[in-house]
Amino acid sequence: MKLEKKSLGTVLLIGFSALLLTVSACQKEEGPAEKAGQEMDKAVDKLGQQIEKAGESVQDAAKGDKK
Repeated sequence: MKLEKKSLGTVLLIGFSALLLTVSACQKEEGPAEKAGQEMDKAVDKLGQQIEKAGESVQDAAKGDKK
């Protein structure tokens, strides 16, 4: 049985679309604990950036530079 290129392409496209729908349906919606964890991660990252900036300011002050 020979499939034409057009038919084969259509079959592959339909199969790929079905695969994408299946994968997207499996993803869970974030719960409140996961959202809270993400917010904590953001806060810790921001705090780390502020500490790094403060450390740079201290080093600059020790060298006599001002920013």
